[in-house]
Amino acid sequence: MSIPILNGLAELAGDYDLFILDLWGVVHDGVAVFPDAADCLQRLRQAGTRVVLLSNAPRTSASVALHLEELGVMADLYDWLLTSGEATANTIAAGASGAGEAARPAYFHLGPERSRPTLDACGGREVGIDAAELIICTGLFDDETETAEDYREFLAMAVARDLPMVCANPDIVVIRGGQTIPCAGALAECYEDLGGKVQRFGKPFPDIFDRLFAETPEIPRARAVMIGDALATDIRGARQAGIDAIWIGGGIHAEALALSAEGQLDQDKVHEVAAEAGENPQAILPWLRW
Repeated sequence: MSIPILNGLAELAGDYDLFILDLWGVVHDGVAVFPDAADCLQRLRQAGTRVVLLSNAPRTSASVALHLEELGVMADLYDWLLTSGEATANTIAAGASGAGEAARPAYFHLGPERSRPTLDACGGREVGIDAAELIICTGLFDDETETAEDYREFLAMAVARDLPMVCANPDIVVIRGGQTIPCAGALAECYEDLGGKVQRFGKPFPDIFDRLFAETPEIPRARAVMIGDALATDIRGARQAGIDAIWIGGGIHAEALALSAEGQLDQDKVHEVAAEAGENPQAILPWLRW
């Protein structure tokens, strides 16, 4: 079955009441907002639809909202923002039992200091790896110079101690300002390869979508659509959640799709890349635009 190539989101806007948008690769690239993204969000809001931003960022929703403001995406362009970091923190905090220090999980943080708000929201105690009860992974310590393979020896040691890992971002890589950056999901994948146990929060796992729909019970899933660039997380997550998906070709799969500078997509190439991932989104757009 062929995947329709759209010129703009307006072609399907009337089919849905809830638009769920990924951030990285759809609205921005971590450095700048894509040219037509803010305008598209504004038009969706003007049309009276509900707009939710759903991100695999390992940071809290409030932290990401501040970053969006710095990039020029103001709060009036969307109704709600939910991140995998927020889901991670809420779950860990809710799991604490009893009172006092003993009720707070002792964790080792594997990731950059910018994830500090997520750790604070978890309510746990940060300790060295030798005293840890679990690993909270929000990414690499230095994602500009390191790869997941650099951590193999450390991860093998943690596996030997039977430490569970909580992964606050299932993404393997993202494109930041044109550069491929490894994410927490790459470390989680390596940890599992070594025999470790991993619990992931975020797309494509159903829990994050269930949290979202619990906030919008008045909108049936048949009237909701996910807009994302990653087949393995956004598009697969939508399918597993029982909702439609619109694929953004200009994100993480742009090279595989041979997307031209003018935004032209080849139908055969679109089908080939989607089929290889085992996904069949309702349509594809080169970039988020109205």
